[in-house]
Amino acid sequence: MSHIADRIISDVGLEAGVAALTTDKIEEVVNRTLKGETGAKLRAYKETCMRCGLCSQGCHFYMSHDNDPSYSPVNKATQTMYELMDKKGRVSPQRIYEMAQMAYTECNLCKRCAHYCPIGIDTGYIMSMVRRICYLLDVVPQYIRDTAHSHASTMNQMWVKDDEWIDSLQWQEDEARDEFPDLRIPLDKEGAEIYYSVIAPEPKFRTQLIYQAAAIMNAAGVDWTMPSHPGWDNSDMCMFVGDFENMGRLKRAHYESAQKLRVKRIVMGECGHAFRSVYDMGNRWLGHKQMPVPVIHAIDFYWELINEGKIKITHQYENPVTIQDPCNIIRGRGLMDKLRDVVHFLCKEVVEMVPNREHNYCCCAGGGVINCGPPFKNTRMTGNRVKAEQLKATGVHDVVIPCHNCHGGIEDIIGYYDLGMHGKFISDIIYELMEKPEV
Repeated sequence: MSHIADRIISDVGLEAGVAALTTDKIEEVVNRTLKGETGAKLRAYKETCMRCGLCSQGCHFYMSHDNDPSYSPVNKATQTMYELMDKKGRVSPQRIYEMAQMAYTECNLCKRCAHYCPIGIDTGYIMSMVRRICYLLDVVPQYIRDTAHSHASTMNQMWVKDDEWIDSLQWQEDEARDEFPDLRIPLDKEGAEIYYSVIAPEPKFRTQLIYQAAAIMNAAGVDWTMPSHPGWDNSDMCMFVGDFENMGRLKRAHYESAQKLRVKRIVMGECGHAFRSVYDMGNRWLGHKQMPVPVIHAIDFYWELINEGKIKITHQYENPVTIQDPCNIIRGRGLMDKLRDVVHFLCKEVVEMVPNREHNYCCCAGGGVINCGPPFKNTRMTGNRVKAEQLKATGVHDVVIPCHNCHGGIEDIIGYYDLGMHGKFISDIIYELMEKPEV
């Protein structure tokens, strides 16, 4: 069995944060957080956990490191939160470094382990609260810290300026009109049926996804709009950093942006973590029992369009495909059947990964782990060998991946393990197959 101390990775954010810590500061922050934010729930988990280790098989890090017990979810909880609780926060700054590295980079908060726990302990929640404490102690990996700062400063994760956002939409509208002459990307249309929201990487470097969404909306005759003002970015690295205050700001801005336009509902692009923030964490932090504006994921939306006959395709996708089940919309929202309905409608042959649906392995990029940057890329790659084996066993070339972080993680795995595969968004396939006007 290895130990976290044996695999410490140098990160300037973690190092700078720990250098400013004292044991008194750690003790104060830990006890304030346990008392004010989460104590009863964590005590229930700690007191009922049997340390049986059945959660181990649920963790891709454990499985990929030849069943090394130090990667087991129960060990992660024991070596972080349970230790903080036992010692009432009286631990050394170096232990906080070790706990931060474990919580931010060796756990994707994917919650697969909860499916294996006989009493339903949510280790993902436990580790998210370890991150919360590390954030309050200012011990955060530098790359994801920078992303959270971008959210706080610009209300989007890519430092996209307000005029750049509008320019990106106008640029995609202009490009698309060569192919779809009557296409528009309506800005700030009051009372529209659909408010379409995306994550900031789309205007920054995946603008083709905005183009494709506009083409689909146009072909389906959808009454839709996009906002010109901040609030358009539905992503949320602050949630994964543990900066719940800014997580709340982001979600309030997102909801209020839609409310100002008096839209009927929000449709989110193909992103998992953003959906988690809107329906599970950001809204709860704000005290909403229900989402102030109804929100659905792109999978739900495409499923509706297909079942209403609004998406018409010329033929089915010929190559066999497999399906990646993103944690936050499958384990977190139960869209596994609708995802398959959509993919089977579009594709001739679907080869399932084993296991699949709610038991599929995480991409190892989610939970903000990919956003912790290059220092931890090898951690991700060696930490998800089991995913590479699962992908390779399908024997197919194309992977349908309805989530941005899953795309990043799986494309990295494909390259690292030389799998010769390629990821596709659902919108990539719909756009390729849909009926288009003759120009």
